[in-house]
Amino acid sequence: MSQVASVHVGAARVLIELPAPSEEAMPGVTWGLVDAFPTPAYWVYQVMARRFCGSVIRSRLGANLIEEVAACILGGHGIPGRVGVAAFNHLKLCGLFSRPSSETELYAQLLEPLNIDGRSVRYRFARQKSKYLVAALRILYEEAAVPISSGRELRDWLLRLPGAGFKTASWIARNYLDADDVAILDVHVLRAGRTAGFFSPELTVERDYLALETQFLKFSRAVEVRPSELDAVIWYEMASSPATIRRLNRSQSPSAPRSDVRRSHARQVCSID
Repeated sequence: MSQVASVHVGAARVLIELPAPSEEAMPGVTWGLVDAFPTPAYWVYQVMARRFCGSVIRSRLGANLIEEVAACILGGHGIPGRVGVAAFNHLKLCGLFSRPSSETELYAQLLEPLNIDGRSVRYRFARQKSKYLVAALRILYEEAAVPISSGRELRDWLLRLPGAGFKTASWIARNYLDADDVAILDVHVLRAGRTAGFFSPELTVERDYLALETQFLKFSRAVEVRPSELDAVIWYEMASSPATIRRLNRSQSPSAPRSDVRRSHARQVCSID
């Protein structure tokens, strides 16, 4: 028996039919209830609902590869998403990506307060990120040809850039090429995947990135959604809800019952028939 969820698009009501909760999405991973966060069914519904509502998460941040590299290096690793984007937009407005810029110039501008919703915010790690940026952009300006035939090829090439590990290099490649052969994995996606059951619990992003990426891509194929959409939706929902993070932290402690993560805010975004 299948389960059906609905999406309201204006005056229309679109029905999304998913396999029964007890059916396996892939060996060892059941679909689960569509309104029970964070089951495979829940994530597939969120991806499909955004498609129907025209609210697919826009990934690309820059107008070209140099800007995309800069935007992604400025984000992540303890930098809130809005702060990273604000810093990127500030440096772009200063014209520092239209020509080779010095570390001194980049550092001076990263020290400037950023205006985010009327609040003055300081950018963390200005010295470190200015060093990474000037070195990475110098390589890009000097490189005659960057491989862009696939996301993985570009990601592997980007690993040579200072400040670009697997996560950042995958993020750049996914954004720039809209690629589905890499995954952007961080603690948010890792927690969600462990709870849903498609990540092996003993693997970590720091030690086992490529093994986790393989598991993520395999899961995406099994539930028939694009990896680029799936990891963007998971990251956005997880990063937007501190309560969700606390709930998953409790659920993944040895003493916490699995039921702690049942019934999240899914009912607020879908109706179940």
